[in-house]
Amino acid sequence: MANIQPFKALRPQVTLAKQVASRPYDVLNSKEAKEAALENPYSFLHITKSEIDLPDTTDIHSAEVYAKAKENLDAFIKNEVLFREAKPCYYIYQLVMQGRSQTGLVCVSSVNDYENDVIKKHEFTRPEKEQDRINHIKTSGAQTGNVFLAYRSNAAIDNIVENWKTKHTAAYDFTAEDGIAHTIWIINDDEQINNITTLFEQEIECTYIADGHHRAASAAKVRKALGAAATKEADYFLTTLFPSAQLQILDYNRVVKDLNGLSEEVFLKALETDFIVAKKEAPVKPAQLHEFGMFINHQWYHLIAKEGTYTTDPIGVLDVTILSNNVLDKLLGIKDQRTDKRIDFVGGIRGITELEKRVNSGEMKLAFSLFPVTIDQLFNIADSGNVMPPKSTWFEPKLRDGLLTHLISA
Repeated sequence: MANIQPFKALRPQVTLAKQVASRPYDVLNSKEAKEAALENPYSFLHITKSEIDLPDTTDIHSAEVYAKAKENLDAFIKNEVLFREAKPCYYIYQLVMQGRSQTGLVCVSSVNDYENDVIKKHEFTRPEKEQDRINHIKTSGAQTGNVFLAYRSNAAIDNIVENWKTKHTAAYDFTAEDGIAHTIWIINDDEQINNITTLFEQEIECTYIADGHHRAASAAKVRKALGAAATKEADYFLTTLFPSAQLQILDYNRVVKDLNGLSEEVFLKALETDFIVAKKEAPVKPAQLHEFGMFINHQWYHLIAKEGTYTTDPIGVLDVTILSNNVLDKLLGIKDQRTDKRIDFVGGIRGITELEKRVNSGEMKLAFSLFPVTIDQLFNIADSGNVMPPKSTWFEPKLRDGLLTHLISA
C-alpha cells in the first residue's frame, strides 16, 4: 500500500510566489531559461537551471553548475525569498487551464515504495538525465523537481481535499504568464494529516508515475549513494498525487526527416497494407484509438489501422506501438525512437499547426498526429510490468517548480 508523508516544505513568501514559480527545468533549454528569468532575480530557474548565471560556454553538466545551484538556493533562503514550514504539512495544489481544473495532493512518497514497485513506472530512463538530477540533488541538498503521480480515484480522499479547499483560504493564488492558474492550500491540521496518511496506507494499493521518471529514479539513487550519511528526509521524494478521474493526457505526435529512400508514391502505397488511407482537405486530429493523421507534401491523410495488423496486449494495442511497428520501423527504418536522430516529438499542447510548420519549413518530411493514450492504458501497462514506447504521454498543465521544495540535507 502507498506510504506517503507530510513534509516541511521550503516555499516562497506570498508576495514573491508568482515571481519564484518557474516552469519545470526539463521543458526549457538553457537559452529559453535565461530569457524566462531575464530581469527576474527571484525566478526558481536560477536554482534549477543555474547555468543561466554562468558564462554561455559553461558545460551545463559541470560541477560548477551544480555548485551555483547550491549557492543560489542558499542565497534565496538567507534573503528570505524562501522559508521553511514550521511543521510537516500536506499541500493541495490546484491547476486551472482553459477552464479545466485538476487538484493534487503534494506530499513526499517513499523511496522504498519506488524500489518495491508500489510506485509503478511505464517508461525507461536515460542514464545521462538521471545523473544530471543526481548531481543537482546531492549538491543542493534539495529535491526541486516534483514527480507527478496518479492513483485510482478515491471518494474519501476527494472529500477531504474538497472540504479543505472550501473551508480554508489559499496560501498562494495566482495566474502565470501562460494563463494557467495555480492555487495552493496548506493542510496543517494533525487530525486531517493523519486521516490522509491512513487512507493512502489502507486504501491506495499503488501509485503510478505520470511524469517525472528521471526525478524519481534520481531520488532513489541519491539515497543509495549517500548510504549511512542519508537523512530520514532522503527516504522520501517530492511528489504530487492526482486522482485518475481528474487527469487529461494529451497526444504526443511525431515528425520524421525523410522517407528512408522511398519515393512518396511508393511510401503511400506501402501504407495501404496495414492502413485504410484517405486524403483529407483539413488537418486530421484523430477522434478515437487506432486512427492517425499524416501530413506530407502539403497534404493531410487519414489513416485507420486495419484489424489484425496489431496485437491486443497492453503494449501492442497502443497507437504509438502500431505506428512504431507498422510505419516507423517497417517502412522508415526507425528502430529506436529514443536514439534515432531522424525522428522528433511534438507535444499536443503545441497543436496540429506545429506539425504543419515543421514539415512546411523543410526541416521534416512528414508528420503523424495520434490519439492520446488513455489513463486506463497507462495503468494497464504499468500493472503488467511493461513500459511504453518513448514519448507516449504528454500531461498538461505542468506543476511549477519553486513553490514547494523538499530539503534532504537537514
